[in-house]
Amino acid sequence: MSELRTDRLVLREWRASDLAPWAAMNADPVVREYFPEVLTREQSEASAALFQADLVRRGWGWWAVEVIATGEFIGFTGLDPVEDGMPFAGVEAGWRLARPAWGHGYATEAARAVVTHAFEELGLDEVLAVTAATHLRSRAVMRRLGMTHDPADDFDDPDVPEGPLRRSVVYRLRAGSPRPAVPAVR
Repeated sequence: MSELRTDRLVLREWRASDLAPWAAMNADPVVREYFPEVLTREQSEASAALFQADLVRRGWGWWAVEVIATGEFIGFTGLDPVEDGMPFAGVEAGWRLARPAWGHGYATEAARAVVTHAFEELGLDEVLAVTAATHLRSRAVMRRLGMTHDPADDFDDPDVPEGPLRRSVVYRLRAGSPRPAVPAVR
């Protein structure tokens, strides 16, 4: 399984010590503001187990994110095939960090490493990112990655109940497209 590194972060497999901060993060209504609900500890543990299994099986997926300087688990980032039933197909990049990690550029740094891995190691032609239309912070990360948005791709997420979170946007980045400078991945 691959481990990705940036100047400040390591994207790695999941550990038992990640479960408590992962569950706390997913129980935080501010972190989950753009999701239909917060998660229980059991739901969080099940998701981490699934993420770890995918990493072992494929060699890529949703990695745990750790700050190198402190060893602190701060969230996750990675790649995953788009679920069946969506109005598009491909591989999606995503990220979610605990609130104390916001505002330090970690989401963009980790996502850049993932996008670089997708193109240079996995040979993907395109990477997608999807979020609620109102999730401006996540959309800003997408733009910093060099991703572009076409309003014709916007859709109502069938997995989200009716309401303000249902309208979703898709950002795309093609291999070889101009991108802002990418930190070295080791």
